[in-house]
Amino acid sequence: MDLWIVWLIIIIALSFIEACTVNLVSIWFIISALISLAMSFFDIPFIWQFGVFVLLGILLMITTKPILKNWMKPKNIKTNIDRIIGMTGVVTEEITKNNIGEVRVDGKKWSAVSTKKISIDEEVIIDEIDGVKLKVHKLEK
Repeated sequence: MDLWIVWLIIIIALSFIEACTVNLVSIWFIISALISLAMSFFDIPFIWQFGVFVLLGILLMITTKPILKNWMKPKNIKTNIDRIIGMTGVVTEEITKNNIGEVRVDGKKWSAVSTKKISIDEEVIIDEIDGVKLKVHKLEK
């Protein structure tokens, strides 16, 4: 069997594996197999073709994977609830360390907790959302 057929089978198999995954598992070895396929048409010994396949595949993976992961990373889009994190709210029911209070933020009332006592009409910053409660801290002026 001609060596170009072997490389073509490897390329097809690796392409199938890559199509079944979404983690960029074998794309670098597909590229290196294409180079090895081209080398097979010039009667270069198989050991050199295989060496190029392995070394180039590893080199491509090491050098380009971090770049592609950053480029393909999904953008973090804030939803309606997430957008209030970092906003300023006003306490409408006193918040104590052991009791849940209430905060008005963005025109809506939320249950809120804090590690310190916060009185009515004081401003707070929303730190995070825990279920249906806001975790807040007092706005220092």
